[in-house]
Amino acid sequence: MAWEAGNKTIARRNLLWSVVTVHLGYSVWTLWPVMELFMPQDVYGFTTGDKFLLGTTATLVGAAMRMPYSMATALFGGRNWAMFSASVLLIPLIGTMALLAHPGLPLWPYLVCAALTGLGGGNFAASMSNANAFYPHRLKGSALGIAGGIGNLGVPTIQLIGLLVIATVGDGKPYLVCGPYAVLLAIAAVGAALFMNNVEQHRVKPDRLRPIISAVLSTRDTWLLSLLYLGTFGSFIGFSFAFGQVLQTNLMASGQTAAHGALHAAELAFVGPLLAALARVYGGRLADRIGGTRLTLAVFVAMAFTAGLLIIAGTVEDRHPHRLLGPHAGLAGGATMAGYCACFLALFVLSGLGNGSVYKMIPTIFESCSRSLDLNDAERRDWSRVISGVVIGLVAAFGALGGVAINLALRQSYLSTGNATSAFWIFMVFYAAAAVLTWKVYVRRPFVRVAAPA
Repeated sequence: MAWEAGNKTIARRNLLWSVVTVHLGYSVWTLWPVMELFMPQDVYGFTTGDKFLLGTTATLVGAAMRMPYSMATALFGGRNWAMFSASVLLIPLIGTMALLAHPGLPLWPYLVCAALTGLGGGNFAASMSNANAFYPHRLKGSALGIAGGIGNLGVPTIQLIGLLVIATVGDGKPYLVCGPYAVLLAIAAVGAALFMNNVEQHRVKPDRLRPIISAVLSTRDTWLLSLLYLGTFGSFIGFSFAFGQVLQTNLMASGQTAAHGALHAAELAFVGPLLAALARVYGGRLADRIGGTRLTLAVFVAMAFTAGLLIIAGTVEDRHPHRLLGPHAGLAGGATMAGYCACFLALFVLSGLGNGSVYKMIPTIFESCSRSLDLNDAERRDWSRVISGVVIGLVAAFGALGGVAINLALRQSYLSTGNATSAFWIFMVFYAAAAVLTWKVYVRRPFVRVAAPA
């Protein structure tokens, strides 16, 4: 069997370096929320709203880049694109160090630099598309789960490094965060050049790209899967940006000062993204065993339930604010904070599992669709692989947009009501709707929809 005869070794080697590039890409993508810790308003002159705009810019660009990055792997080859995607991230890293070394500059160069860090968000789609091309169908869930999970670890990793730098040398040396990442990106580019492969039979000629995109966009499953990933990955990346702020707000509501609330929130903020990244790896493997559709359904049901618990906690606190006053204020506030943390961490874990299961669904669904096409086995496998790779990029882009929506919903909820309860209502309704969609379309009946051949 070709897989055991050597293809397995090649696939693992390519997966390893793909994982390295996507991990570093995630870290660079989420660089600015960490850099904001090094940017006091009295030095740089940027308000909280300005800093929020930096993160939103990076998130939007990352979402926009995912679709072209997934197609670039098929057009230019996995090795070539991994080299380029790692090297280009050196530009925003060096730019960030230069900008933070010169306080007093206007906002626009920071926005340009934040937009360039968004290119790191595109690395994910390229890596997942590359992993999809190398692994057989029975192992795609595990391979995609490993690539996505270890890649997602880039978020808590850079948060931990930023906190370590601040705790040891203060907030005056942001280059201690950016510098090591510049070195690691250079190593990743060299490693991709030496150890990855361009598989010619997996490359797509430009004249074939238009019918492929047409087939992807005309398939209903593409958009349904995008909605599901909007809920899972959107929750992961959205809560990764917002978790610290929600923690700080609730800690201050329980009686802590702004300084202590910020410190304690920073100490906890990395835990959620860390758990989600680890859960994604297991989610891919579990989806291989029990099926991606069943796991996705269970995830959304559990997420809707957890969001409901957050609504209950917020409603009780709003109706009985006196419970946070008087001799039992510390106990009541601590219990409320513990409940918020537990529910948010549960949402992180569930979103990680869902990320792995939805990505398992993509090749499974299009493999099933390919069996209804008038193609021979080789053409059918090629159709399934190419279409799945492009769908992965589009679905990834929609997922990242979900992160923007979550942050906007939380921000508006706090502006309008002073708490996040209104946003949790929106999240709960979406999770419940996604569960119904998964059950009706994918669990209750087999995959019968067919896209046009490309």
